[in-house]
Amino acid sequence: MTQNAQDTAADKSEMGSLLLGAGFALASLIILPAVAQRIGLGSSLTIALRGALMRAANRV
Repeated sequence: MTQNAQDTAADKSEMGSLLLGAGFALASLIILPAVAQRIGLGSSLTIALRGALMRAANRV
C-alpha cells in the first residue's frame, strides 16, 4: 500500500515536470518571438532569450 502511494506521488511529480517543460518550450518557440516582434526587440536578443528558455526546459 505504501508503494502505491509513492508511485502516485512520483507520477504527479513527473506530470508537473512535463507540463513545466512543455510550457517553457511553448514560450520559447511561439510566445517569446511574438512578444519580441510586438515590442521591437532585436533578433539577437530574442535568440538569446529563446536559448535561455530552452535550457530551462531541459533542466526540468
